[in-house]
Amino acid sequence: MSRYDFTSQRLFLDADLGASETVPLDRDQANYLVNVLRLSPGAGVLVFNGRDGEWRAALEGDRKRAALRIEDQTREQTRPPDLHYLFAPLKQARLDYMVQKAVEMGAGRLRPVITRHTQVHRLNGERLRANAIEAAEQCGILTIPAIDEPVALGDVLARWTAESGERRILFCDEDETGADPAARLRALPPAPIAVLIGPEGGFSAEERALLASLPFVTPIALGPRILRADTAAVAALALVQAAIGDWRS
Repeated sequence: MSRYDFTSQRLFLDADLGASETVPLDRDQANYLVNVLRLSPGAGVLVFNGRDGEWRAALEGDRKRAALRIEDQTREQTRPPDLHYLFAPLKQARLDYMVQKAVEMGAGRLRPVITRHTQVHRLNGERLRANAIEAAEQCGILTIPAIDEPVALGDVLARWTAESGERRILFCDEDETGADPAARLRALPPAPIAVLIGPEGGFSAEERALLASLPFVTPIALGPRILRADTAAVAALALVQAAIGDWRS
């Protein structure tokens, strides 16, 4: 039997959850459940808010005044993932994909960084959050990652130790030709991790030199192929989770 119920619809609710509570649905949620999925009153839905675990709820009302009556808890709240994902923003469709996959792969904090070759400097925070929520709803995830405002890469690195303590940056360098990346990761001393992926045009020579000079940065290769930034995100996060993350038994 599966650990999760993938047959029931899951919905993120920005409200406190508890037995016998009734949570009104906003227009979009009501339209989705009643008009798109055509659920009838009494239909079961799994709900979560990132704080109170997952609960089974029953649909009440009609499309104009739909609500969910919270019934019983199906899963207790888990701790949010401690993996940070630093990325240069991409154009919209590929950015949507990258955010969704980063959430699925266990990123607990999304940190956009502006590099020399970054093509997109302004982000729609609501859209980023909507994509993160959609990924969490579909994949049984109980927490929504924190999403930071974009910050210049140089400023992030200058404040790194003061703000992030012992957290180590894994710098996915397209020019790195060193040791097997999995072996390099396993050789690192235990510490919180952040993964850094660059823009479509790659890191500049100055950015690469700066990163190589910092004691809290470890460059890793992602194989012999040049990957698109959104593909590199999936490859890097899978590598990290398998070598030193929560894929290990």
